[in-house]
Amino acid sequence: MNYEIKKQILDKIKEYDKIIISRHIRPDGDCTGSTKGLQAIIKATYPHKQVYLVNSDYSDYMAFLGGEDEQFDDDFYSDALVIVLDTASTDRISNKKFHLGKEIIKIDHHINIAPYGDISWVENLRSSCCEMIVDFYNTFKDELVITKEGATCLYTGMVTDTGRFRFRSVDGETMRLAGLLLDQGIDTDTLYAHLNLEDYNYIVYKAYALKQIKRTENGVAYIHVDKEMQEKFGLSKEDASATVSFLENIRGSLIWVVFIDNPDGSIRVRLRSRFVYCHDIGENWRGGGHECACGATLYSTDEINMLLNEADTKLKNYKETHEGWL
Repeated sequence: MNYEIKKQILDKIKEYDKIIISRHIRPDGDCTGSTKGLQAIIKATYPHKQVYLVNSDYSDYMAFLGGEDEQFDDDFYSDALVIVLDTASTDRISNKKFHLGKEIIKIDHHINIAPYGDISWVENLRSSCCEMIVDFYNTFKDELVITKEGATCLYTGMVTDTGRFRFRSVDGETMRLAGLLLDQGIDTDTLYAHLNLEDYNYIVYKAYALKQIKRTENGVAYIHVDKEMQEKFGLSKEDASATVSFLENIRGSLIWVVFIDNPDGSIRVRLRSRFVYCHDIGENWRGGGHECACGATLYSTDEINMLLNEADTKLKNYKETHEGWL
């Protein structure tokens, strides 16, 4: 699939001796795993190349995969290839100097509503950007080299972005590519310990948060993680963001939303669904993403209520026209 674009990307990687890899802000497992995995593949295959991973923010949750590089002066970018992964639009790129690169490549699996880059490889039906990087490696495996460390990064991103291989985007190809990574000797015991273990205080927060869940008339589940809640439990941005997972197993709530107060007064929205698509709601509110997993940004309680009304109407219409939903 998309062999010609992948070949163009490989040729550009061969052409440049200086490569800078970046991702989206507020990094998750997929963007962290795909960037570090691609970096590992390039460095193992072409040891003489300078390959850097440069961004402005970092993830404590993904810190076990290793660190990133410091930012460079503007001039450093003039002869560099910049590869941006898992980022649908330029405003969400963590490295704000990405545009200074001589050429830019976009590799992404989100809906392509804001194209950019000299070369753009987008497959929005892929389960993760990590899956795309493994596919890239597999396409040119006679030339490219993968290491156990790189495979671990890529597998981490596949595991986290597929909900442990549960989401509808997972297909046979996803599993075959995951198997290719497992063949590299990944220590899954340690990996899943990093991903699954929680601090006691966070479990206490989870118990509290479950009592704060509300539902709209037609079943949209939601919770507002306001500043007071964040301060009471000492929540990091990642802790607050993970609250969306608390709502995913409520029968009849096919859409669920978490609103998170940001320090600048804006409100981050994490929107999820099953069966019914929700991405258009995110796009209506300064965001976007996948069909059943997207984000948005709001600026007032009134906007929270308007988004909830929109989601409630969508869920009402879906339930009235479909049978067998859970």
